[in-house]
Amino acid sequence: MTKNKWWQDAVVYQIYPRSFADSNGDGVGDLNGITAHLDYLKELGVDVLWLSPIYASPNDDNGYDISDYCAIQPEFGTMADFDRLLAEAHRRGMKLLMDLVVNHTSDEHAWFQQSRSSKENPYRDFYIWKDAKPDGSAPNNWGSVFSGPAWEWDEATGQYYLHLFSKKQPDLNWANPKVRAAIYRMMRWWCDKGIDGFRMDTASFYAKSNYNDGPVYPGGLYGDFSGSCLNQPMIHTYLREMNEQVFSHYDVMSVGETGGVDIPNALRYANLDGSELSMVFQFSHVDAGPRVIGKWTDQKLPMPALRKILNEWQLGLAGKAWNSLYLDNHDQPRCVSRFGNDAPMWRALSAKMLATCLHMMQGTPYVYQGEELGMTNAYFEHIEDYRDIESLNAWKECIESGAVTAEAMLRYLKEISRDNARTPIQWDETAHAGFTTGTPWIAVNKNYLSINAKAEEADPDSVLNYYRRLIALRKSYPILVSGTFVPLLEDDAAVYAWKRCYKEETLVVACNFTAETVPCALFAPAGGEELIGNYHEHVQGMLQPYEARAVLYRK
Repeated sequence: MTKNKWWQDAVVYQIYPRSFADSNGDGVGDLNGITAHLDYLKELGVDVLWLSPIYASPNDDNGYDISDYCAIQPEFGTMADFDRLLAEAHRRGMKLLMDLVVNHTSDEHAWFQQSRSSKENPYRDFYIWKDAKPDGSAPNNWGSVFSGPAWEWDEATGQYYLHLFSKKQPDLNWANPKVRAAIYRMMRWWCDKGIDGFRMDTASFYAKSNYNDGPVYPGGLYGDFSGSCLNQPMIHTYLREMNEQVFSHYDVMSVGETGGVDIPNALRYANLDGSELSMVFQFSHVDAGPRVIGKWTDQKLPMPALRKILNEWQLGLAGKAWNSLYLDNHDQPRCVSRFGNDAPMWRALSAKMLATCLHMMQGTPYVYQGEELGMTNAYFEHIEDYRDIESLNAWKECIESGAVTAEAMLRYLKEISRDNARTPIQWDETAHAGFTTGTPWIAVNKNYLSINAKAEEADPDSVLNYYRRLIALRKSYPILVSGTFVPLLEDDAAVYAWKRCYKEETLVVACNFTAETVPCALFAPAGGEELIGNYHEHVQGMLQPYEARAVLYRK
């Protein structure tokens, strides 16, 4: 059998630096705050730290608008602080991934400043500029991810530039070989510093086509760019070139954020031949479900629909590509609020159940900061509490257009807004949850007095200590990494179950997604080894509310 790549055995922990730990009291998390908590992360058992962007940025999109790829954002610290963080992480046996944001830059990046200065500037073609239509309107009616049009008029040079996100995030022109060469030079610069790979933001957006066309949503304000800007054929040419120019020269991990990806395309992106990426993030499970307007809703995805999607990805990639496993990240609401039950009596149980569900599948698990504590959505009561550009723009567009009422939109934000994931880590019961001695850039979740790392450290039955046990299992039982995945009970309305098979072993996993006790006969045979479960005592033939069990049987 082929030896696993190191990233197949790993557990990744995502850090959103702005909200992790503030070392200097300015209300913003920073690099020294991360370094101060490396022992906490080491004890959790994670192998890889993924840092959301720490580069110089005007912060229009909280750092995903980069003005200098080779400089550190001053509020996060200095390059010396970064070098120390990298060295200290490596000293503890943990690797570090940088966030690679190269679909677009900030409009304050030197490249764009040059590009917009004149049509003759050598950097003009670094971005996507198009003439207006005869009536002066944009080249097409594409809408941006962050609401409003995807084209911005530039008065100085008399053309529009494309921005699939904020107007302060102009899209790079990946069709220009000079753009790609400059990006690869920057990537090698970071690899030479000793980083261990990249999480690649909006990787499926790089290749674009058909700027003058684009299907329109019936009755919608703007057109849909996905048919021309997502998963276009040329993306694989670009990524193979990136692999040849960068990845093949280092022992690094690469995970692409590939919005709109399906299984056939994922098999190309993450093929085990190593020609493109190590793995991809797919969004089928977090984009599915009932929607009221755009991505916005207050309705839950039923478990059977979640199961169907996750099973398809487990089976579809098996033996051909590698899954990334996640329920939480900086762009998603808290998973215990979304897929579990964050009511006080069920929060810890359902958080443990979701963790068991995720970590017992095949693929590399990702833990988003605070997920290991069972942190919940913030449920902010007022629009003034929100900070995220996507949420604020959607609020403005939806309310002004009359599409939804302010009351309804606030409900949707409470459920789906990215700010739910971006409230500060709840370290202890002191002011601002121990995140800062100053005023935090975004309010701390009000439940920090009962949900915090200090309290969970002291509680053997806490969500934190459950995560520690769960992650430790991966290092002791090869079946968790290498076992094949076989769905079970696919018609059960309450229980998500499967088995993993490896050599002479079978691991049976079952997760009750409801607050009811339900039948489950999977664990009737005696003699299995209980690897982990979130109840101390079981009911024969049943699963208790939000119960999860993983039992190993040997022939």
